[in-house]
Amino acid sequence: MTEHTPDPEDLDEEPDDLDEDNLVAENDPLVAEPPHPINWNLLTADDAEVEWFELNRWVRWLRTTYGLPASVIPPFWHHHPELVWELSALHLHWLCAYDPDMSGSAPLGWHRDFADARNRLREWVAASGTRLDRDRPTRQTTWPGEKPAPPVEDVIIADRESEFVDFVIADVEQRRHAEDEFFAAIARDEQ
Repeated sequence: MTEHTPDPEDLDEEPDDLDEDNLVAENDPLVAEPPHPINWNLLTADDAEVEWFELNRWVRWLRTTYGLPASVIPPFWHHHPELVWELSALHLHWLCAYDPDMSGSAPLGWHRDFADARNRLREWVAASGTRLDRDRPTRQTTWPGEKPAPPVEDVIIADRESEFVDFVIADVEQRRHAEDEFFAAIARDEQ
């Protein structure tokens, strides 16, 4: 299965401080396997690093190709799980629709579904309160008996690209730490 790769000039360079063994040339697809659903809750640290950068590249291509405003895809979409899941599913759908082995009508199906997805994205962006120049965590409703949610404060978006890299590094480190704890627990149980 082949994959459309966005123009390299539209892509950012990968940071020097990431594991370069896991990165490929900028104009190559990061995922060299058939498309498959991504369960963000179950990704390993290494898989998450690849998937974050691949999704970020595609989202950049999507928003620039279709001229999407921040009310559909805001700069800090990666901080909002509801947006990550929607964009990830839309990306998979796009990969499958534009596979050369697909029916000639598959791209029309993708565009129909893309229209529905844009409406959902607008609703979630509005509910979350994220905007072009600032972001805040999506507000959560506290159910009876739960601890109140911490106060929600806006964060100014100064440099989206460097913040995205920092976000991915933190996510990968958190996943790696969880993996290390899991394997350490197994080793303790075996002793």
